[in-house]
Amino acid sequence: MSTVNSRFPRTARVRARADFDRIFEHGRRQATPRLAVHWHASDVPARLGLAVSRKVDPNAVGRNRIKRALREVFRHHRLQLATGDYVVVARPSARDATREQLERHFLDVLRRLDALPVAALPLTSLPGTMPAAPESAAFPDGLASTEPGPTSL
Repeated sequence: MSTVNSRFPRTARVRARADFDRIFEHGRRQATPRLAVHWHASDVPARLGLAVSRKVDPNAVGRNRIKRALREVFRHHRLQLATGDYVVVARPSARDATREQLERHFLDVLRRLDALPVAALPLTSLPGTMPAAPESAAFPDGLASTEPGPTSL
């Protein structure tokens, strides 16, 4: 890993109240049960703001654990992200999440915002409601159906 990806300089942080207000008012929003991400596209390199309230975890240690995990994911993917400002709002269920779960949720939300290219994401995704169909169950030989369909002549 290069040192460029692992740094988190002040210029990569959303800090001013006016910036938070602008992002909340004009940005796009996507959410999971653990996180909500607001993204306001602009010409500046990707910047991150975090909102982890005492409602999420009354203990500062827990809030800081969540923020460290989110900052780490952001640092590793910052150069691949679309330009603009991002604000991550943690929800109370984030308190019980592991670092890996927070990372998965954050990357999933970034993908849904079209802020992160699909090639930059790991192959794992959040569990869905439908089980995956085994590839060999539909056609045992792995071949497509030979029955005439609506496009066959």
